[in-house]
Amino acid sequence: MKQLALLTLLLFGFSAAAQTPKAKIPKPAPPPLPPLKYSLEDAFGGLSFSMPVAVVSAPGEKDCVFVVEKTGAIQMVVGFDQPKPEKRIFADLRERSDGIFEDKGECGLLGLAFHPNFANNGFCYVAYSLRIDGQLHQRISRLNFALPEVFVEQPLITQPDPAGNHNGGDLHFGPDGYLYASVGDGGGANDAFDNARFIHKDFHAAILRIDVDQKPGSLPPNPHPAVHAGTYAVPADNPFVGATSHHGEKLDPATVRTEIWATGLRNVWRFSFDPPTGRLFAADVGQNLYEEVNLIEKGGDYGWSHREGFHAFDLGPGKDVPPADFHPVDPIFEYPRSTGLSITGGCVYRGAKFPEFSGAYFCADYAFGRVIVLREKNGKWGHEIIAFEPSITGIHVDPRDGELLFCNMAKGRIMRLAGTGRQP
Repeated sequence: MKQLALLTLLLFGFSAAAQTPKAKIPKPAPPPLPPLKYSLEDAFGGLSFSMPVAVVSAPGEKDCVFVVEKTGAIQMVVGFDQPKPEKRIFADLRERSDGIFEDKGECGLLGLAFHPNFANNGFCYVAYSLRIDGQLHQRISRLNFALPEVFVEQPLITQPDPAGNHNGGDLHFGPDGYLYASVGDGGGANDAFDNARFIHKDFHAAILRIDVDQKPGSLPPNPHPAVHAGTYAVPADNPFVGATSHHGEKLDPATVRTEIWATGLRNVWRFSFDPPTGRLFAADVGQNLYEEVNLIEKGGDYGWSHREGFHAFDLGPGKDVPPADFHPVDPIFEYPRSTGLSITGGCVYRGAKFPEFSGAYFCADYAFGRVIVLREKNGKWGHEIIAFEPSITGIHVDPRDGELLFCNMAKGRIMRLAGTGRQP
């Protein structure tokens, strides 16, 4: 913790949602909700933020958290268990010499993950949007805080982006110590750029898994213009290392994006690991009819753009003719777009304040404001709507006690679960 303690000492002496893929489509009126037993309340003593999309904690650190602002800054918050917590800018990605930071629409600063050894090496990783010579790009970078308030940036992947929507951008270190990142299908609608069905084109429609420490036995990534050579490696057990075919098409293994851990994902907006079980949950924003939650498996194909949720999708480049070897992984939950328009993934509840939710997975719909709890019983998942709060863009674990923190981008507030005293 010495690195973080030093940083703390010196640092303190939309609008449309980032994930909302249908900003131009009028929103139908949501169906009425019955009386709900829970609500969300302000968690940080009235502190406001500029379009918050994530709350992140550094490994082993419980005295401060970091709020990711879509508009380009990371705020460090201390004393958040006090009536008047304080915030200061931890990092600002907006002023730069290598391009223009882009935060319009679904672009912006979208993700942050601290290296498991941050206390000693000062490394954290960010995902954000920028324009280089007028061309939009999505980037994953390492920030090295060699000195407090001063960081050196090293890009790892800088991917040209054909459209401003469907950017993924969530980042987490897994229990295996590797960095996982979500990347969208390139944007447009209906897989307009024909990215989702392939593993040998670009960094799209997937969850990636990379080795930022370049451990012995890991492999160099296959060449690609988006890769900053020498900045990361590929774990040798990634599922598509050495792949010679996909979806019935023969491939040159040297062209495969071996960084891919799971594919066929339209626009994962928030994924998380459940530490006790190691399971990886991901919420995938839908196109026309369904939003979905998936349990991510190694090498899993989640069907986009041959499928939306459980259902065949015939508006994409592949129409309704999936390849012969198409075996998509079913979601654990879907809901129709008549009851929600843009899912925000969350995490499994492991706190103590609400024992009725122990082991349940929380997610929310950004547009319709439904806070949804999924529970597994005998291998099947049921759901319950427990609260109403539009504009939730992130759900994260409070490092102090395992309770959940919710980012409300429209209000600019960090929220927490509370009871209303009503009976459902």
